[in-house]
Amino acid sequence: MLKDKLVEVEARYEEIEGLLEQPEVALDYERVSQLSREKSSLETLVMTWRQYRKMTQELAEARSLRDDPELAEMAQLEIDHLEEALSPLEHRLKVMLLPKDPRDGKNVIMEIRAGAGGDEAGLFAADLFRMYSRYAEEHRWQFDVLDTNETGVGGYKSIVFEVRGADVFSRLKYESGVHRVQRVPATESQGRIHTSTATVAVLAEVDEVDFQLDMNEVRRDTFRSSGAGGQHVNKTESAIRLTHLPTGIVVECQDQRSQHQNFDKAKQILAARLYEMELEKQMAEQGEARRLQIGSGDRSEKIRTYNFKENRISDHRINLTKYNLDRVLDGDLDEFINEIAAYTEAQRLAANTNERQRV
Repeated sequence: MLKDKLVEVEARYEEIEGLLEQPEVALDYERVSQLSREKSSLETLVMTWRQYRKMTQELAEARSLRDDPELAEMAQLEIDHLEEALSPLEHRLKVMLLPKDPRDGKNVIMEIRAGAGGDEAGLFAADLFRMYSRYAEEHRWQFDVLDTNETGVGGYKSIVFEVRGADVFSRLKYESGVHRVQRVPATESQGRIHTSTATVAVLAEVDEVDFQLDMNEVRRDTFRSSGAGGQHVNKTESAIRLTHLPTGIVVECQDQRSQHQNFDKAKQILAARLYEMELEKQMAEQGEARRLQIGSGDRSEKIRTYNFKENRISDHRINLTKYNLDRVLDGDLDEFINEIAAYTEAQRLAANTNERQRV
């Protein structure tokens, strides 16, 4: 079954290579772009499969030499080496053949909202925003703030921003949920540790191919911006509020320089939220666990805890604790993201195996 699927994928990869060499195809820019994207999406899998197939052939040859007294010892060493190398390669191929999340290659819109904890929660929201902005810089992703609602003490009641780059959603999607902080606020005279929360939502950007927003179902309002952007923000009604009437979802955008720009960004955010809702509905209908994005912000709902006193950060989904909070808040998030991604892949692979066994 695994081999048949891999042979099928390789055949499609070679077919695309042939098509891209045809002169009539080369003249069709849109077709070339589409085929190139498909080829790129298959390339790692095909290269891994070819490596696995080559090593499997080498293993068969080494096993055939075990009966030769002069070559038996050398052959056994080669067999041991190849068997050890083939096992993780086979696992990797199985993971790569799992159905892909169609959003993985998308840019994202992230929302951070202060939860329980008052001003301290707003300050923590600002810390998280700085962490993700640094993480984006490390990966050379583009970063653009879409909307802010400040607390007045250096924090955020909410902040919405866009991150653009290669496979952004595939990395940042694991950040959705409630983040909890434990630290002594600057205003705490007795040194007591306070607990606050902030919620993070990660939404995949969508285009009209993925989702068409019916503007007949959207009410548009304008108002004077109160955010950053220079003196002009309070002189004109450049800020935009969109209300999706069927669902009641409200989106505001005020940090762009013109009403037109704010409108375009607000539409983008609204479409992403509605697309996420539609995907959640489809997953629920298919019997899969619903992926919660924001939650209530209650202190008991958490995916990660940031303890400043101990310089400790703990991811509760995978029971991973590290004592490098300062580095993580400075954007060094890859270790945590890699671990939760590996855990998620293992869970999906196990579920896929169980499903095949039932069938």
